[in-house]
Amino acid sequence: MEFDVAAPDPAGMVASLSSLGYSLPTAIADLVDNSISANASNVEIDFTWAGSASWISVTDDGCGMSEEALVTAMTVAARGPSTKRSAHDLGRFGVGLKSASFSQSRRLTVATAAQGNWRTRTWDLEVVERFGEWRLLHDPGQETTELLTRLTRDRNHGTVVLWERLSGYHGTSVSKSDEKTQQQFYAEAERTEAHLAMVFGRFLGRSARCKLWVRGSAVKPWDPFLTAHPSVQRLPRETLPLNGDSVRVEPYVLPTAQRLSEADYQAAAGPHGWLGQQGFYVYRRNRLILAGDWLGIRGLRREEKYNLARIAIDIPAEIDAEWGVDVRKASVVPPVALRGHLARIARHTRTVASQSARQRGRIAARAHGSPLRFLWKVRRDDQRISCRINRSHPLVQAILDDPRQDAAAVRALLRLLEETVPVQALRVLHETDTLDDPEPFGGVQEADDDITAIARQVYEALVQQGRSPDEAREVLRAMQPFDELKGFWSG
Repeated sequence: MEFDVAAPDPAGMVASLSSLGYSLPTAIADLVDNSISANASNVEIDFTWAGSASWISVTDDGCGMSEEALVTAMTVAARGPSTKRSAHDLGRFGVGLKSASFSQSRRLTVATAAQGNWRTRTWDLEVVERFGEWRLLHDPGQETTELLTRLTRDRNHGTVVLWERLSGYHGTSVSKSDEKTQQQFYAEAERTEAHLAMVFGRFLGRSARCKLWVRGSAVKPWDPFLTAHPSVQRLPRETLPLNGDSVRVEPYVLPTAQRLSEADYQAAAGPHGWLGQQGFYVYRRNRLILAGDWLGIRGLRREEKYNLARIAIDIPAEIDAEWGVDVRKASVVPPVALRGHLARIARHTRTVASQSARQRGRIAARAHGSPLRFLWKVRRDDQRISCRINRSHPLVQAILDDPRQDAAAVRALLRLLEETVPVQALRVLHETDTLDDPEPFGGVQEADDDITAIARQVYEALVQQGRSPDEAREVLRAMQPFDELKGFWSG
């Protein structure tokens, strides 16, 4: 066998790893993966501003590593995707620590201890580029050693990942007194906290496997599906077979704004806003890989009317190769065998979400819409909901104006009906925001004799009140529930 050994140039490899498209939050999430895989109970992320000497660290209280394991962890692609891993390992390619770190810093130091004996290794990219070799340094230097001493104080096990010479901040033009750049630096910390709350939400819940801290502040889990809210619609869960394993798909339709407090509504929008968070959420070993995406399925695109549709997909780590999970754990490509099923589930969820939003929109419009369109006016004032019969509705007005009627008695009847709306009974019988929402006249599309007779009464009342036949029909066409029915008014 004749061959050449075509080893990659270290400087070129570093440049390639640095250009994989990590953002700062996604890069830190990759480091947190390693901490969780090491059974850490606490992971602390520190951002310290010092101008061009600013640094970021991720410190955990996990099991730590031996010296041999540390060198392996610092070696690029020392473990490939086919390497056997523990059931809790969130890694895959063996390059996450290095690629994430090189994308954000020019100097990576890892210190680790299993039983009180701290070991340290450093990648200094300037050294790698100068000598053209993968020289993994044993001594990080005095300044870095002092930082590590602070970070490992009173600890006898765990791991510290330290980034120095940060991308975008390490330069002679960045001074410690630069307030604008400092604000930008700490804004990145806030973005990181929001991203970690989303990605590791399942780890931070009630049965928390670990706690995350960003600049001393505990990261609170973000649940994209609002599973604890009583008005969330849980559509049927499906288990889809794939190569001897199974993929779990759980669709949710979130409550509308009317069912949420303003604070809850803002929180539910997530880091990317309502439009950016609709779609599929792909999890691997409870770690969120992709948040809010329609997976490139044909005919599915982001639209405001589908903002309430969110669908959880849980894929086993054993078949993540089938999903094209990338190095950054930030994108997936669904297997061909499942795309039809996912498209079907997505379309049904989107339809239910659209209907829910439209129904809530109708209810909201009753308080602000045309006085002729709705029979009821629903308002919320001072945290109280009131239901009032619309006196301007043509049928109500006709009865009140009829000289044969006792107007005072009719008004008394209307007021009594308003004050005795059976809200409590309706709440017991009907769970809000679910598929059993009542529809006028049973949801029929064509008007039957009874509906036509009611519409005729409204039509005649409109004509008697001075409208032309055409105008009366136009009012009917815009009036609930005739706006969704076909009859003599729709021609």
